[in-house]
Amino acid sequence: MLRIAVPNKGSLSEPASQMLREAGYRQRRDSRELVLTDADNDVEFFFLRPRDIAVYVGSGTVNVGITGRDLLLDSGSDAQEHLPLNFARSTFHFAAPQGEYRDIAELDGKRIATSYPLLVLNFLKDKGITPADVVRLDGAVETAIRLGVADVIADVVETGSTLRAAGLEIFGESLLSSEAVLIRGANADDAALAVLTRRLQGVLTARRFVLMDYDVPTELVEAAVAVTPGFESPTISDLHDSAWKAVRVMVPRDKTNQIMDALHDLGARAVLVTSILASRV
Repeated sequence: MLRIAVPNKGSLSEPASQMLREAGYRQRRDSRELVLTDADNDVEFFFLRPRDIAVYVGSGTVNVGITGRDLLLDSGSDAQEHLPLNFARSTFHFAAPQGEYRDIAELDGKRIATSYPLLVLNFLKDKGITPADVVRLDGAVETAIRLGVADVIADVVETGSTLRAAGLEIFGESLLSSEAVLIRGANADDAALAVLTRRLQGVLTARRFVLMDYDVPTELVEAAVAVTPGFESPTISDLHDSAWKAVRVMVPRDKTNQIMDALHDLGARAVLVTSILASRV
């Protein structure tokens, strides 16, 4: 039985559970539930703190888990990233009072406050920079400079509005681009992991693409196919009227309306779009 760790709270929790539901797995209905067995799929889910998941996976207590790339790298765990999941995206940056710093080379001998000390230390080590101290804080990192705890902070930045409100600005290069990832330990059964991976990849594909159907004059099929080349190749079918063909094809979800406009301008008609609930590609 594959043992899977899932975030029990925070911004990763509900999107992770929703993705697993779309992949055909049972998920808890009560947030107080800590363990759930899905006998039909031969898996067992453990709902754990997101920051702890990489530690449990790395130690072999559970086989795989969903967590953030930032949390994985900060854990020091032996767990390995297996599959990016395309949600909970964030970027990690240094920030300081406006105008005080321009380059990360200036961090030599400075105090840095962060919720991700190992990640920051490893990044600076790779750059040949030695800070005076890296202060670990569990939250409200942006107040550390005003309170005299640090000279600089390193934190996850989404819009930057919280930093600006605290009188801070981003400087230097990004430490990390993070997102939710599926991680694995050394003891994960390859066959069971392959099934989970294939299902999650199917969800990612279903979210990225839609199914488009349209009718097009026979003489314009090649031009239409150039607009909609598809995931592999479109399906072309005869219609009762031999002057027309029916086309079915997968197209990127975020380009749907542009493609529909292009097809209509070309001469296609009856252009219909259907969401994909699940896929195997």
